[in-house]
Amino acid sequence: MGLGVRWTVHGDGRTPAPGAVVRPDERLSWPRTAGLGAQHVVAMFGASFVAPVLMGLDPNLAIMMSGVSTVIFLLATRGRVPSYLGCSLSFVGVAAVIRAQGGTSATVTGAVLVVGVALFLVGVAVQRFGARIIHAAMPPVVTGAVVMLIGFNLAPVTASTYWPQDQWVALLTMLFTGLAVVCLRGFWSRVAIFLGLVFGYGVSWLLDLVFGKIHSVNGAGQLTDHWRLDLSGVGKAEWIGLPSFHAPSFQWSAVLVALPVVIALVAENAGHVKAVGEMTGDPLEDKLGTAISADGVGSVLSTALGGPPNTTYSENIGVMAATRVYSTAAYWAAAGFALLFGLCPKFGAVVAAIPGGVLGGITVILYGMIGLLGAQIWVHNKVDLRNPLNLVPVAAGVIIGIGGVSLKISENFELGGIALGTIVVLSGYHVLRALAPAHLKQQGPLLDEGTSAYDEEDAPHEPSAPDGPEKPEPTE
Repeated sequence: MGLGVRWTVHGDGRTPAPGAVVRPDERLSWPRTAGLGAQHVVAMFGASFVAPVLMGLDPNLAIMMSGVSTVIFLLATRGRVPSYLGCSLSFVGVAAVIRAQGGTSATVTGAVLVVGVALFLVGVAVQRFGARIIHAAMPPVVTGAVVMLIGFNLAPVTASTYWPQDQWVALLTMLFTGLAVVCLRGFWSRVAIFLGLVFGYGVSWLLDLVFGKIHSVNGAGQLTDHWRLDLSGVGKAEWIGLPSFHAPSFQWSAVLVALPVVIALVAENAGHVKAVGEMTGDPLEDKLGTAISADGVGSVLSTALGGPPNTTYSENIGVMAATRVYSTAAYWAAAGFALLFGLCPKFGAVVAAIPGGVLGGITVILYGMIGLLGAQIWVHNKVDLRNPLNLVPVAAGVIIGIGGVSLKISENFELGGIALGTIVVLSGYHVLRALAPAHLKQQGPLLDEGTSAYDEEDAPHEPSAPDGPEKPEPTE
């Protein structure tokens, strides 16, 4: 079987024919393919560069390993699943928790490396037993809750770390980014986060020029006078050089904090493979396990060198949908550009200099979007939260995860936040389902019809007779 590195030229090699798409095994002319590759790199600039900065990891190594992970993914899927792998935002909250507990960058990458191994094993299991094991172990009600608590668990990071560094730049950046996401069209809407970063950069430079230093907390949490935009590191950085590497270290407490993210990554990969299959007209169910495993391998390799984990990016699905070009040749070009950026320390220094206020404005939207993806999973799969079987474990787990509730097991071991919330949702759902009466598994009963029911029409809802039969409602 081929490796998916041979492509036939589509049409005249310039543009897709009317109503046609450039399939994964096709390509346009090489100059156009290279341009599309650069477009894919720009599309993931915002989130993929914000993530390593927020995790305290080297952005140069992050972009380099995103290119390497993309190559691994394309080879593993034999060129059938066009995708770019970038730094996963799902791990930002994990890194924040681990560092708050005294962990270092090595501790963060060690914990995430274990997640990569777990993700690889999940992919192997899916290849062996089929996607049904994912749906059985992680139904939409569970997956949505875990994604939600991962996103909303980050709220205190924005509120206490980034926003206070410059509240006005944060506010302006938030407003501009929000307008860009909503008002721009096509490709520009896909790079709204990147545009928000550029806008915040410019505003910070202008305010420094007009008003001088700001008196606020800096990145270390110290109240001091400092420049909003400090480019001193950019001048010292070389144009060409290797990024910084470090070996991971392993602590069980950190690993337990990170492991729940496996659920989010499986959901991301499954959604990506399904979306690409629908757009290209090529059923890709047989490649789901391979895609998940390849994601795990890329993450293991990246974190083993001191970089962040990687996952598929929805921004690039948007670029494919807008251009109708699904050629994997464009993703090989994107991987090449990423490797070149990774070998430019000056570029990494520019990324590392992103002002705290800018990150405050960006993360307000970004973290909220991550959390609300969980709600989107519920809506898309018609999860009925009026059913106590769904409602109870989700309610408990989400509050534990978002509020940072902890459970002290021993003097040296404590569960809390994301880890404890995920355990409560996952185990609580399956235990309650095993013990629940049959009618709770077959229909969507109302806890209180007067306050929990949602009428489908504007007409007043007529309550059913106390002893009358209820119409079964679908469950997830």
